[in-house]
Amino acid sequence: MGIQRDVGLALKLVRDVMASRKAQRVLDGRLAVRDLRPDQHFKIAVYFADGDVNLYQMRQWYKPLAKLAETWPVLILSRSGSGALPLIDEAPVPVAYVRKVSDLERVLEEQDIRIVLYVNQNPRNFQMMRYGRRWHVFINHGESDKMYMVTNQIKAYDYAFVAGDAALARLDKVLWDYDFDKRAIKIGRPQADHYGGTLPYTPDERQVVLYAPTWEGDRPAAAYGSIATHGVALVTALLDTGRHRVIYRPHPRSGVVDAEYAAANRRIIAAIAAANARDTSARHLFDSSPDLGWQLSAADVAIVDISAMVYDRLAAGKSLMVTRPANPEAQIDSSGYLSDCEWLDAAEAHDIERVLEDLNHDTAVQQRLAVWVERYFGDTRKGVATERFHAAVQHLMDEWDRCDAMHPAAASVDVLDAGPVTPDDADPDDGV
Repeated sequence: MGIQRDVGLALKLVRDVMASRKAQRVLDGRLAVRDLRPDQHFKIAVYFADGDVNLYQMRQWYKPLAKLAETWPVLILSRSGSGALPLIDEAPVPVAYVRKVSDLERVLEEQDIRIVLYVNQNPRNFQMMRYGRRWHVFINHGESDKMYMVTNQIKAYDYAFVAGDAALARLDKVLWDYDFDKRAIKIGRPQADHYGGTLPYTPDERQVVLYAPTWEGDRPAAAYGSIATHGVALVTALLDTGRHRVIYRPHPRSGVVDAEYAAANRRIIAAIAAANARDTSARHLFDSSPDLGWQLSAADVAIVDISAMVYDRLAAGKSLMVTRPANPEAQIDSSGYLSDCEWLDAAEAHDIERVLEDLNHDTAVQQRLAVWVERYFGDTRKGVATERFHAAVQHLMDEWDRCDAMHPAAASVDVLDAGPVTPDDADPDDGV
């Protein structure tokens, strides 16, 4: 088994390298005919060092960034060829492919970047964070109670934009000597202001159930995924009722580690296709679209794993259930919403119709939900979070002006004098 695994990993590495080089050739052709305007136009950059497999982390910020760009020009800095290709095609703001550190420095010389936003903790973030005279701000790619949310790495950034009081309480338990009043700024969930869109089905009497599981995780402590333990049973049961419409939206990384998990994912997709073939009016959906919004607002009930999807749905203020991890080693933060949520155990998955019926008639559920919505996101009235996001950016722009006035001599320091860097020619998708 060890040899087979090594061979499999080697083949994957070869495929990844070939795909990256193909992406590089395509990018070279595109960038040869497009020059980034070198007129100090862009004030805000979003730094993304990952490839296409983690593009979901950027996609959820598309609409808030597009809105922000109406006030402050925004530029995405993409370090990976496989990430840059789709970003150039679909992002609502301009994209600069900066494969090498020298490419990055050229953009920084040509643009007046004052704020750099980061959606994840990629180690390559530090190649960007070496540049001073700008604010480095961690905005994350979702709100959740996963271990990822309580990392000491947040201290590396000048500021962090967080959702609300729950995030502050979570961080306060693990960060020593951190100035929350100055460096952690609450903005709510600006993505929720953009929930909605055209439905791919005509609403009818069916109860719409969004099942949005996460991937299997890369270690037992993060084994939150439910596709193999809950998913097949609950989706099969819902497809058989004739009274439900299923929207199945699995994490894009589902099955990358565990073959059994990948097989369960395929079984669910096949079951949805078969159910639609039997009843064309059912309009069950396997949703792999890049946009997330209408799914959260249109579903009558959402069933999700411990992930950012819990809190994406929580921001919508509608019925929600969380799958309880079957792996006893999965770490659960029971001090926040997960201490009071509606759990779905694997043993109940086959009886999901009854579970949802009980949920629909429990008036106390919505009362508890409203309390947690306020704690995690504050005021969720449409437009409020966007206003807070823009106000936070304006605050940092004002702070930039203040600090720039205090240190006028630093303005002459060339960006190329920032110090030594790690090797800059390696694309992370090249397997280097």
